[in-house]
Amino acid sequence: MQITRTARRTRTTAALLSLSTMAALTGCAETAGVPQPTPAVSTGVSVTPAGPTTTAAAELAASFDKADFGPGVGMVLAPVGSSEVAVFGDQKARVAWSTMKVPVALAAQRNGAKQSLINRSIIDSDNDANLALRESLGTPEQASDKITAVLRDGGDTTTELVEIVEPDETFGLTVWPLTASAVFTAHLPCLPDAGQIVTDMGEVAGNQQWGLKSMTAKHITTAVKGGWGPAAEGGVEVRQIGLITWRDGRQLAVSMSSYQPGAEMGVGTANLNRMATWLGRNLKKLPRGAC
Repeated sequence: MQITRTARRTRTTAALLSLSTMAALTGCAETAGVPQPTPAVSTGVSVTPAGPTTTAAAELAASFDKADFGPGVGMVLAPVGSSEVAVFGDQKARVAWSTMKVPVALAAQRNGAKQSLINRSIIDSDNDANLALRESLGTPEQASDKITAVLRDGGDTTTELVEIVEPDETFGLTVWPLTASAVFTAHLPCLPDAGQIVTDMGEVAGNQQWGLKSMTAKHITTAVKGGWGPAAEGGVEVRQIGLITWRDGRQLAVSMSSYQPGAEMGVGTANLNRMATWLGRNLKKLPRGAC
């Protein structure tokens, strides 16, 4: 289901800026006010000790550079069960959009929310269902506390949720760096009550069948949550968090994004598809882990 959110009032906080009266997108675009994230741009690749071996890391770095994905395209990999990451490409911290529906859904799951709402929020990226889940958590402040607790359980020790101002706002405007979202996704399969949410991520509707969902290797399965919305600079930001699962049960968490000024959503999904193709070509070299 696609809906349009109302514009957020212009305001400045210590963490981020919001712009008012920006044209809203439908689907994963949860509101028209768009915060300006703190710049944190990085290119190239860095790998922690728990990531790929030195040789594999060097080969992955060279391969990613050779693929030449262009500006504004980035990705972070994290073996499941680990907080160690491999970082590729652009790392500017951007808005979560509907990728934030995953921690919202888990907080609501723990709070006894209707499963049908959780399913719609993840599978269909339904904004009305997501709002109902947020409201099921109590006041905006209570909801923020419960969702933040989920993020911390998932290894994300730094992300601060955006303040809710309008009644129909959720938390999609939270600035969620790729590294933080990858670490959370790497812990997601290990968290209590997350099983059905991961299952839902494996069954997303057609509006999220891109990125990892475009991978065709027969010995893996994928589970994803996409997000997209209007950037403050113009154009559409496209994001995805997800899991690649091998037949032996080991898994890799992936968080990736694409943004180029003025580019429409199709450009972003095409870039995520290209990164997924790159991952498919490098499956044997990718790190993986288990709970």
